[in-house]
Amino acid sequence: MTTSPRIPELCAGDVLTRDEFERRYAAMPKLKKAELIEGVVYMPSPVRYTQHGNPHFLLGTWLGLYAAATPGVDGASDTTVRLDLDNEPQPDLVLRITGPRGSSQVDADGYLQGPPELVVEVAASSASYDLHQKLAAYRRNGVREYLVLRTEDAAVDWFVLRRGAYERQLVDAAGRLRSERFAGLWLDAAGLLRGDAAALRTAVEAGLGDPAHAALVRWLAG
Repeated sequence: MTTSPRIPELCAGDVLTRDEFERRYAAMPKLKKAELIEGVVYMPSPVRYTQHGNPHFLLGTWLGLYAAATPGVDGASDTTVRLDLDNEPQPDLVLRITGPRGSSQVDADGYLQGPPELVVEVAASSASYDLHQKLAAYRRNGVREYLVLRTEDAAVDWFVLRRGAYERQLVDAAGRLRSERFAGLWLDAAGLLRGDAAALRTAVEAGLGDPAHAALVRWLAG
């Protein structure tokens, strides 16, 4: 009687193909998060409430409020995304257009294939791989917008893909950042940094009242 060879465990720093990464990941059901970025395995450390857990929750609530008012848009948290053969990240949050107008699809096995329109990550600082290896992978694969909350730096970076390069969005006169792809998705950057959920809700409600949001809803329904 022959036995199947043991599947090696994932280890941070492994250099793997996407198929081998998925095979090893599937064999470790207790593993909470692992990512393949530029062909290298990354396994983030356990997360703290103040540095990651609560900011993640606030950003998820912000996106959820917008998606609930925008038919044809949905999102996900901690979902594996198949970008290309060297990159399979597990972003903190994504917001995407569903159906044929969107740039990503849900595969038969439940994974997301292709670049979501917006990816959101909670990072510690500008030294994080979220702002280096991941940023390069997202840009190259056509993620239209990329938002990074840097908790230790107390800063928010919102990148927009223009002519093949990421450019930082600037806050408007009201201190808000505005999505280009998702009309009406407005973010109170200072409110996010101080953990003010009410300020985030106020910004979303103001954005949803913008005529551009109504135009987007009509376009998505067409």
